[in-house]
Amino acid sequence: MPEACTLPTVEQPLRVAEFDQLFATSVRTGERISPTKLQLVLDPDAEASARELCARESECCSFFTFAFAADERGLVLDIEVPAIQVSVLDAISSRSRLDP
Repeated sequence: MPEACTLPTVEQPLRVAEFDQLFATSVRTGERISPTKLQLVLDPDAEASARELCARESECCSFFTFAFAADERGLVLDIEVPAIQVSVLDAISSRSRLDP
């Protein structure tokens, strides 16, 4: 399993912008469950685009685990990484506007 992202460098800002858009328009709430796991509650209307974006991200960054579920809060997205990739999850958590 690759320890780093294989997305070409030129495409990385575009992917970051896609996640920023998802976070800005769809995140209702979230919580850092553990150092290696972030849970976001999204607007259910964002499910198709969130699933598609996470699937593409998994192709180039296979160390991510994305899991979707629905509950009374909305669409729950769990993002998990191995301990060696905690800094990547830190960045995602910060971009999701959960961190102060």
